[in-house]
Amino acid sequence: MQGVLNGFAVIAVVIGVGYVIGRRGYLGDNGREVLTKLAFHVATPALLFTTLARADLSVILSNRLLVTAVSTFAVAGIFVAVGAVRRWGVGRTTIGALCSSYVNAGNLGIPIAVYVLGDASLVAPVLLFQQIVMTPVALTVLDLSGAGEKQPLWRRVTAPVRNPVGIGSLSGVAVSATGLTVPGPVMDPLTLIGNMSVPAVLLAFGISLCGSTMPGRGPDRAPVLLSVALKSVGQPLAAWALAAGVFGLRGEPLLDVVVTSALPAAQNLFTYASRYRVGEVLARESILLSTMLAVPVLVVIAALLG
Repeated sequence: MQGVLNGFAVIAVVIGVGYVIGRRGYLGDNGREVLTKLAFHVATPALLFTTLARADLSVILSNRLLVTAVSTFAVAGIFVAVGAVRRWGVGRTTIGALCSSYVNAGNLGIPIAVYVLGDASLVAPVLLFQQIVMTPVALTVLDLSGAGEKQPLWRRVTAPVRNPVGIGSLSGVAVSATGLTVPGPVMDPLTLIGNMSVPAVLLAFGISLCGSTMPGRGPDRAPVLLSVALKSVGQPLAAWALAAGVFGLRGEPLLDVVVTSALPAAQNLFTYASRYRVGEVLARESILLSTMLAVPVLVVIAALLG
């Protein structure tokens, strides 16, 4: 389980640096906002484009992706249903549904895939599904719900084709699907800019922890606990039931899909919540708690299925 521990250690250190930056005030009062905007508008779109432009889109047809998709929609649907009944609002329910189902397949999933599963490409189906389907759909809902700054109707309707994250993802898919080769002088700067995405998100997350209360105790206690329960327990259980009971996966393929489903909520969800100014506490606390719980959950899964 060295890969699990290494992956979490890296994330914890960078978040800790962000916390120190926030406590010391090195970036001023707007440091977190600047990092969030940098990640959302510049670095993350570049990262998604460079990642998907080189991706093998044939992985979309795999059984593992079907397990991921169905288990994702199942747990997200549960949160949406509860949110609708409890009247948590469209924006907050959307963020909570993402925290319940959107796994940290990038900066944590890749090292775990390498050290635990032995193949970094195993997280590719999850990355593609989240970047091509989940992110555009969720951000479109947030745009159309009027979260964040109020905008004219025409801007809200055309938001999906103007969203920088969606543009980066769809552009990368288009390049990969057409087989085009992006020249080095274009791809290299984009890769360099994209490399800022994960550090910026983690540092902003660390800064946000300054002055925050203990997770799961504030007014967002119910949605936080629900999203963490779904993410840490519900999604891996759903993936296991589907993979073993419906698709008949055994051995390493079964371990692969369950491990990737048990990854914690991704830190970039806090970026989305901050960008749209909705569910920020929910996102921060859900990410923190699911990341803390992921270590024992992944250890148990590896022991039972490995």
